[in-house]
Amino acid sequence: MQDFGALDPINASTARFIATVTSLTDAHVGSHTLVPPWTRGHVITHVARAAESLCRLLTWARTGVETPQYTSMEARAAEIEAGARRPVADLVADLRDTAVRFDEAVRALPPDAWHSEVRMRTGELRTPSTLVPTRLRELEIHHADLDAGYRFADIPADAAQWITGDIVEALARRPTTPALRLEATDTGLVHAIGTGGPAVSGRQSDLLAWLSGRSPGTGLSASGDGKVPPAPFWI
Repeated sequence: MQDFGALDPINASTARFIATVTSLTDAHVGSHTLVPPWTRGHVITHVARAAESLCRLLTWARTGVETPQYTSMEARAAEIEAGARRPVADLVADLRDTAVRFDEAVRALPPDAWHSEVRMRTGELRTPSTLVPTRLRELEIHHADLDAGYRFADIPADAAQWITGDIVEALARRPTTPALRLEATDTGLVHAIGTGGPAVSGRQSDLLAWLSGRSPGTGLSASGDGKVPPAPFWI
């Protein structure tokens, strides 16, 4: 069954991301981000190339012909590097173009394709119903990564909750992830990985910033000695 409703928050997130990029000057493109050594140009280019990569996976789901998300990690890195120093106008045009193609790829899925499993570059198997929302995760986290005025606290609550849950599910599938409990003090939501681990608590936005590896745990507290542990490696 088609789930085009998932496109609404994605399109809204895309518009916010593009608005921030449009506000930059060409000189800003080379500035730092929350994910060094990537500059803003690297992050913006990655967001565009990631949209294309999801289109390839959606083509796989639609046609049944295996189409890898990326031909290789080396090719992925080369594409990002090649586009990182473009002027803002080119970056914005790239974002708009790839956003349209992603939207079209989702809408082109026939009902049966929504049940077809494809494999992401991380090895995760997903159907389009859980693959499509990863675009929201990509946009929101990398928007904050730009360090250009949009913070983790600006991510809409519903999106932040879904992204947090999605990351927790991915971590829980790995046998090496230590037990952990996350408690969002502003929403009351609790996420757990295993049992018996420390409880890390704080605002949803601060938990997401920490869990995604963008923060050492600022604004959070932990059970036991109170020291927030390093976040499990996510991606």
